[in-house]
Amino acid sequence: MAISKENQDFINSLIDYYVSESESYKQISENFEPEIQSISDTTFGIITGCIYSGFLQAYQNQQETPSAEDINQFQEIIKARAAEIKKAILEPTNAPIEKENTETTNTI
Repeated sequence: MAISKENQDFINSLIDYYVSESESYKQISENFEPEIQSISDTTFGIITGCIYSGFLQAYQNQQETPSAEDINQFQEIIKARAAEIKKAILEPTNAPIEKENTETTNTI
């Protein structure tokens, strides 16, 4: 059995959400310094763990169990979007960029 289109869309929406909220998850990781070796890797793990949990919850809500093929396909989806997740962790695109633009506008 392959992941249904509905579940694939759900996984992608989870990825979109966690990418948009990556700074929050990065802050969680920072709380574990110096016990962790890499904030970005820890954040990536937290985010992918949350996505995986959502994936499993979707199956549970449908009273199904993901097959090994479904789990492999899930991993491929994560691998395909891993660079996007990592970029969001390393290069957050929130308020500081807007402030720079605002400051530039105010000086003109």
